[in-house]
Amino acid sequence: MKGKTQMSSLDRAVNVLSLFDGCSMGRLALERAAIPVKQYFASEIDKYAITIAKKNFPNTIHLGDVTTVRGEDLEPIDLLIGGSPCQGFSFASKGRLNFDDSRSKLFFEYVRILKEFKPKYFLFENVRMKQECQDIISEYLGVKPIAINSRLVSAQNRVRLYWTNIPVDMPEDKGIVLKDIIEKENPSFKYYKLKEYYNDKIYNKDGCHQVGEADIKGYDIIKRVYGIYGKAPALTTMQGGHREPKIACSDKIHWRKLTPLECERLQTLPDGYTDKGVSNSQRYKMLGNGFTVDVIAHILKSILIVNDEIIIDDDPTEIPEQTTMTNLVIEEQEKEEDDSIIEDYHNWGMHH
Repeated sequence: MKGKTQMSSLDRAVNVLSLFDGCSMGRLALERAAIPVKQYFASEIDKYAITIAKKNFPNTIHLGDVTTVRGEDLEPIDLLIGGSPCQGFSFASKGRLNFDDSRSKLFFEYVRILKEFKPKYFLFENVRMKQECQDIISEYLGVKPIAINSRLVSAQNRVRLYWTNIPVDMPEDKGIVLKDIIEKENPSFKYYKLKEYYNDKIYNKDGCHQVGEADIKGYDIIKRVYGIYGKAPALTTMQGGHREPKIACSDKIHWRKLTPLECERLQTLPDGYTDKGVSNSQRYKMLGNGFTVDVIAHILKSILIVNDEIIIDDDPTEIPEQTTMTNLVIEEQEKEEDDSIIEDYHNWGMHH
């Protein structure tokens, strides 16, 4: 990036407001981006996610319901981050412009708070969606999104859109695959029999190597079993039977679900980040709802602080429209997959 300032340290801590904070993955991303935090305010209502956030970051100031957050109650905010529930926006909604969905209305709480607090920088994350929905969000936020696939920094194929006034480029591809993040086989794991193993063919979709089919009931997408030399599919909230991503065992006869620890690694979290007094079901849910931490850290690294002034690598007045991969990634590369998962994701109620 032009005009980039090289610094060995930062000398000013920032005030951050995180909406729909989940288990505070945004706070961890700030830490990885080496941005010192003065106060981190978090708006979240899921009690299990809050439990994990408090155990990892006890100094976080929790505000509760986003609809009750008011500018006069807080100190000036330097950075606003968040990703509102997306069920009304995504392909999972069968292409409808569903801004009337009660969950999608929370987007307008983000807009309200952005206008009310006027932070120097903001970041809004959401799922892939129809261009019509995307354009409306862009109009409200004043910038176009950039699409980043978490597969560049992790073993998970997870495309998300990021609206921000921070200049963003693509992360470098670390080349991580499932083999790099899975636990050693353990007798305590539950193993299930494969209905079919594709001995002579691997179905490769965006780095995900489908090598077999699980012998279970349900939609096609939850029967897919993946090889460890490819990527995992995007994590969802994984609520209900057999929703977790599945990998084939080395005997080519059995498969197992990814463990919560492995899902933490897919979101580039430290091992055990969510293993603090909540059930595995709740761990899966908050992991599916959360950020990929290293993607957020990559974006936030462009923020620098010099002599008590927050600056950015480039002149914000010259920020170009963020490169959007939507037409390429969504309308072409993802069309086949989207057609097959619409009904499944609609039922799953994916948050992020």
